[in-house]
Amino acid sequence: MIEFAQKILRAVSFDKQLFQKELGKALKWLTDAEEVKRFQEWCIVEFGAKYPKIISKAFAKKQLTLVRVP
Repeated sequence: MIEFAQKILRAVSFDKQLFQKELGKALKWLTDAEEVKRFQEWCIVEFGAKYPKIISKAFAKKQLTLVRVP
């Protein structure tokens, strides 16, 4: 699933709104914390210079959903 999300993000990276929308959709698909971490690292390397706020906001929101209260 990560590979598919990476392909989509590369394809829409020319448009800020599309990038934000597709990043949000990709994060909904990922449920494993380790996958999310790898995907976050990839996003930072690939698009961190172009969309740092979008990336940090999207992953902060995702981290909140991964935290489980006992």
